[in-house]
Amino acid sequence: MADIFEKCFNYTDAKKVMEAGVYPYFHVLDSGQDSEVVIGGRRTIMIGSNNYLGLTSDARVKEAAERAVRELGTGCSGSRFLNGTLSIHVELEKHLASFVQKEAALTFSTGFQTNLGAISAIAGHNDYIIGDRQNHASIVDGCRLSFAKLLKYKHSDMEDLERILKSIPENHGKLIVTDGVFSMEGDICKLPKIVELAKKYGARVMVDDAHGLGVLGRGGRGTAEYFGLQDDVDIIMGTFSKSLASLGGFIASSESVIHYIKHNSRPFIFSASIPPANAAAAAEALNILEAEPERVKKLWENADYMKQGLKKLGIPIGNSETPIIPVMTYEDYRTFLMAKKLLEEGVYVNPVVSPAVMPGQALLRTSYTATHTKEQLDFALDAFKKVFENY
Repeated sequence: MADIFEKCFNYTDAKKVMEAGVYPYFHVLDSGQDSEVVIGGRRTIMIGSNNYLGLTSDARVKEAAERAVRELGTGCSGSRFLNGTLSIHVELEKHLASFVQKEAALTFSTGFQTNLGAISAIAGHNDYIIGDRQNHASIVDGCRLSFAKLLKYKHSDMEDLERILKSIPENHGKLIVTDGVFSMEGDICKLPKIVELAKKYGARVMVDDAHGLGVLGRGGRGTAEYFGLQDDVDIIMGTFSKSLASLGGFIASSESVIHYIKHNSRPFIFSASIPPANAAAAAEALNILEAEPERVKKLWENADYMKQGLKKLGIPIGNSETPIIPVMTYEDYRTFLMAKKLLEEGVYVNPVVSPAVMPGQALLRTSYTATHTKEQLDFALDAFKKVFENY
């Protein structure tokens, strides 16, 4: 008789890496998320987070969260659809819509759930979703939940995208979904061409700006603003867990689209709403982003400094266009080993192996923060020099 747990008993991949002494996951931080953290009692430079603006440790953001708990409690005890809508949710949605220059916005409890809830509500049995092969897992799962037919084009290959669009009958709805910034390689989607093809073939466009918000565009407004295409992107998705120093996500679009999703998205309707502290932290982080656009400038200065420093050391890096800089290690075991050795030197990075990247393209994902100091970045460069010279 088959046992559904058999796959669990036979799963040995992670244990083999543990036995080899290079298991790189689930490190416990003994401090809050910042440009410098404590791991295993040791000072560690953090260049593996998505805290792009350095706001997770900002006193104003923490105070906003604390104040919300004192005034509104720790949770909402229900979904937005029923008893879980607070004035802080509504105010945050208005602010987000204004910030990305859309008519309306809707918040979800996590970033993953945002894509799951928005895509599955918009696309149905008779529709087609056309997505980049490197899209985030939450986009892929949103497409699966939607029952629409998913067609994938080669990464940033606009000829392949047009080939697919041409093949879809005109009487079917079409949604092109893409990451704005691809989170592993740090490259930016070819949004101008995507918009051009969408208009040509009658498709709508959705951009996942999880890694674009607070990073790209005037004042960190994201990929659409970076290209001057705010009016041409139909749905903008963003998260709070990166630049906005909290947890949750949102979509912004026309009022009619938001109204429809609000009343038809199962992940939205059947999930508890964002706790007051999360909403308040995101709202205050957004206030700071608007008031201090120089944070975005400093983020890019730090990333450029590291990019030039790594190049001078002869360390291979990917073709990043953003503050996500992939350091190429190519082979899986070497990637795990290098991550371990860097951690021993006091620098935290993220090892990325297949299937997150193509086989033979393993890398160390590094990402930078507006609050990194030059001394911290120099410390990281010295660690890279030492490790790459010896391994």
